[in-house]
Amino acid sequence: MTYDYTPWLDWLTSQQDDMLQKTIELASINSGSLNTAGVNHVREKLAEYFQTLGGSAEVIPVAPYEFVSTTGDVEYVPLGDALRITKRPNAPLQIFFCGHMDTVFPIDSAFQEMTWLDDNTLNGPGVADLKGGLMVMLKAIEALERSPWAENIGWEILFNPDEEIGSPGSAPLIADAANRVDLGMIYEPCMADGTLAGARKGSGNFSIVVNGKAAHAGREHHLGRNAIRAMCDFISALDDLNGQRQGVTINPGFIEGGGAVNVVPDLCVSRFNIRLERPEDETWCTQQIDTLINELNQRDGINATLHGGFGRKPKVLSNANTALFELAKTCGAELGMAINWLPTGGCCDGNNLAAAGIPNIDTLGVQGGKIHSSDEYMLVSSLSERARLSALLLMKLATAEDLSWLKE
Repeated sequence: MTYDYTPWLDWLTSQQDDMLQKTIELASINSGSLNTAGVNHVREKLAEYFQTLGGSAEVIPVAPYEFVSTTGDVEYVPLGDALRITKRPNAPLQIFFCGHMDTVFPIDSAFQEMTWLDDNTLNGPGVADLKGGLMVMLKAIEALERSPWAENIGWEILFNPDEEIGSPGSAPLIADAANRVDLGMIYEPCMADGTLAGARKGSGNFSIVVNGKAAHAGREHHLGRNAIRAMCDFISALDDLNGQRQGVTINPGFIEGGGAVNVVPDLCVSRFNIRLERPEDETWCTQQIDTLINELNQRDGINATLHGGFGRKPKVLSNANTALFELAKTCGAELGMAINWLPTGGCCDGNNLAAAGIPNIDTLGVQGGKIHSSDEYMLVSSLSERARLSALLLMKLATAEDLSWLKE
């Protein structure tokens, strides 16, 4: 049976200006991950925007962010609240929508303003990652709700406050949602040319605290135990693991220690990130790191403590996930868009959802680029264009006679 989706797709074209206005409103609010007031302000705006959908909304506090400070102490930093909106939980097909409210730009960032680079390119904090995507999500769902097939789909939306720091507080909410849904649609930006992210690497964030023994650098240097030297040995050995296992990369990204140069430093803190392609790589990495930590702790007067872990498992494309991409490609072709997907070393909440067995596309947001930098930009025309792609995907799912492939 064939269906005419044109009226609702045409309606989306008329929503371009409203989508842009709301994106600018959201991007004008600093919502760095640790700026709880800013994140909660975005949440309040989203509750206002999304109330037109008629769902049931719930504000959900999340656990604080565990963070190792430069003093070596474990601190617990409060995060903004999550927002969950649900509708038709008993419909035959359940879809999980997700988009994060936070950005990588802290409250004291110099990057706070938006600038038009040309008639179709808007530069600004979070315009692509991910505030433009939030508007793509809103209008796509609204188009579904206006269509005669809305009753066939129930949905759950999660706006999380902490994706840019690995979703430490909201990961349990994503895992919980996976018990109730059949597929996921996440609104990270696609590439500037419209390419989607396919398979994704997994990621782990770690901190190591090395304690040594302070001593006078002149009188009793021999009595000191230099924490910086021990840490440098560890980092060098850690970096040497690169190239030993295909697809695994280790990036020591931060180090701080010591103080006055006439004192043997007794403390050093470092942080590093690991990316991996296969779930089994996690075991190998853990074994290698444990060996290096144990070697440090064999040294006289040195004590090393590791914090952190793997927060996102690799996203390996299942048959169901590949079929979902193929459906998106078909939708794109009908709209005159070339939809392709490629593996990426980046990760997002799509990793978490895939780890729970839920097929998903996680780059359904706007086209843009140079994210995580002051050059971040969004292609403005992609707001309504990508909303049309999502809406057509939703309506095809709502009218499909056979969705058994979602379980493959």
